[in-house]
Amino acid sequence: MVGCTRGGGFPYWMTADASRVDLSGGAAMTGTAPSQPRSSGQQQGSAAAAATSAGQELGMAESGLSAAGAAFVSAIIVNPLDVAKTRLQAQAAGVPYYQPSQMASLGPDAILSDFRCSPSCTRGVSFGSEPVCPPDCFQYKGTLDVFLKVVRQEGFSRLWRGTNAGLALAVPTVGIYLPCYDLFRNWIEDFTQNNAPGLTPYAPLVAGSGARSLACIACSPIELARTRMQAYKEFRPGVKPPGMWKTLLGVLSPLAISSQNGQNYRALWTGVGAQLARDVPFSAICWSTLEPIRRKLLGIVGEEGDAVSVLGANFAAGFVAGSLAAGATCPLDVAKTRRQIERDTQKAMRMTTRQTLADIWGSGGLKGLFTGVGPRVARAGPSVGIVISFYEVVKYALHQRQIS
Repeated sequence: MVGCTRGGGFPYWMTADASRVDLSGGAAMTGTAPSQPRSSGQQQGSAAAAATSAGQELGMAESGLSAAGAAFVSAIIVNPLDVAKTRLQAQAAGVPYYQPSQMASLGPDAILSDFRCSPSCTRGVSFGSEPVCPPDCFQYKGTLDVFLKVVRQEGFSRLWRGTNAGLALAVPTVGIYLPCYDLFRNWIEDFTQNNAPGLTPYAPLVAGSGARSLACIACSPIELARTRMQAYKEFRPGVKPPGMWKTLLGVLSPLAISSQNGQNYRALWTGVGAQLARDVPFSAICWSTLEPIRRKLLGIVGEEGDAVSVLGANFAAGFVAGSLAAGATCPLDVAKTRRQIERDTQKAMRMTTRQTLADIWGSGGLKGLFTGVGPRVARAGPSVGIVISFYEVVKYALHQRQIS
């Protein structure tokens, strides 16, 4: 977040020469080796960057604001894909999306809204004036099928179910994650360059893992609420599904009679082990892939690139890295979802990630481990791309504000 502007109004850290964001006081450049002879123009540019870095760098608060804004935008855009992924994984775990008791007691006064048939369905039977589907028509067969059935059966707004929890999760998570990643990476790069230069390329991997661990542990209860809100369908007509706080209270209420209150609150961190097992490798894969791709693309764009090309390079790098990381960690995401949707709180607290993965493999094989991989990858790629691009835009805006 160092502030030397070059052609096109870009700060130095948005050009190909800037390899990392500086949170600790000094420009870090990898475009030209210190020992190489450089032209007078390059020397002047470096001198300007060094001269402006001390007074114009952005601190942790500004970085957190940039990251939180990026997460806010991303969470709203990709939430329907998150709903589809969670529904597919919950269905594989045995969560029903119809009520057998209602189907068994259909009569003149029955509520048929949960069984309303699609006009294209050839298996519907007529009860009164409405065609009604058999229960297996409510089984989700893929991402688009989830979208169609959720809209038809529950309404268009249900595709954004859990958005409030997603925003409550994304803002603090990314607000912790990206600034800590920048900070850890800078520290690790400085240390390894002075003591073990061969380890410097691994700085993004280690920094991403550490930063993600902190964010996961801090925000795990909100992730638990979001998963449950997206996984379960409200069958009672006219009844609003529970929100984030009511969902969390529902997790604690079965344990309310216990005198071990400290143990009770552990239930709010149900599945945190699986979440860490998913997110730490995700971050390690994502950042170790994103950084070299981004530097390569920014190198192709060059210092003369305009705003669109620089932001496009950030988005493309984030999209590729996020997609690869999401696909590789899908089995751990399935395990996390299965642990967090378990209604029996005591059983959920006894479950382990290893045992859950073994159960999924035993019941569904490789296909079971990769349930929901399509919407997960489709969500993660754009999400990471949006976050990285928007993060850079907000940093640039804050940087310009500091200058003015």
